[in-house]
Amino acid sequence: MAILNSIISVCYYLISAFVVFVLVKSIIKTKNVQDAILYSVMLMPFILRILRIK
Repeated sequence: MAILNSIISVCYYLISAFVVFVLVKSIIKTKNVQDAILYSVMLMPFILRILRIK
């Protein structure tokens, strides 16, 4: 059971890292300041999850 928990945990962090990558890419590509702010706000929970801060 511990192995399954660690596999799920690793997958969870990989998915979170992927979402962070996509959001950062969107922030860099956008020319609209409001969209960049929105993406930055959306980015914060995923960064906190990767850092294991709840």
